[in-house]
Amino acid sequence: MIEYLVLVSFIGFLLFLVPGRHRKYTAILGWIFIILALFANLPEYFSENNFLYPLIAALSVPFLVITAKYLLAEDERVMNLSRAAAVAFIIYAPFEYIPTLGDWLIGIVVGQVVFILGLLHFPVTLDAWNIIMNNAFRVEIILGCTGIQSIAIMLGVSAAVPTTLKQKVLAFLLIAPTIYFLNLLRNVFVIMAYTEQWFPYWPEIASNGEYGYESFFWAHNVIAEVTALIILVVIAYCLFLIIPRLGTFADELYQLYSGEVMRSLQKRE
Repeated sequence: MIEYLVLVSFIGFLLFLVPGRHRKYTAILGWIFIILALFANLPEYFSENNFLYPLIAALSVPFLVITAKYLLAEDERVMNLSRAAAVAFIIYAPFEYIPTLGDWLIGIVVGQVVFILGLLHFPVTLDAWNIIMNNAFRVEIILGCTGIQSIAIMLGVSAAVPTTLKQKVLAFLLIAPTIYFLNLLRNVFVIMAYTEQWFPYWPEIASNGEYGYESFFWAHNVIAEVTALIILVVIAYCLFLIIPRLGTFADELYQLYSGEVMRSLQKRE
């Protein structure tokens, strides 16, 4: 179900890149279905006690309303934002919808994570081709663990405004290798913390009923998520230094969305 929602969103954003009067409508279609996919994932997020994505889902509703309004007006700011989403989808979609390609990337990540764990003298075994095990605890490496989503999003952001060839090359070198390597370290940390039970704290908050899940919750859903968010902010700042127009673009988007929210709140008063 979710895969089909994402596929429709991808088609919408892909058609957005084709010149024509249809672009604002296909962009709206893309945004609607990606947000529907986010809501369709909520049961999984709640089962993992992951509260970041449900919060994002809640905030996505006013975002969609404002974005659709300005897309219909063909506002340059949201058109550029939609281009960023379209580029991100083009980069990510092959790994999502071509199983051989996605599995290849997962396999590469598994091999490199096991190699790094070996350098740290941390003993693990493979319970399956993409499942790393230690102390009877198992961690499955899926496409979301490869960093390809974050890489695609940040490369999409770098494509939101016109850039020179030099800026494109520098942006790619900043984004792809950095996120990929740091994501390997993230996987290593989560595996070590979970399988060695580093954080068996506050089960009333962190437990989902599965033995030892608390350590996974704190390592994966809290520490790794917050750290990843901080790293993405730092990368975005460096990206603004490489592409100054992106900083202006980000400020324009902030003014747009914050202004709309403030006007909406004032009307309710």
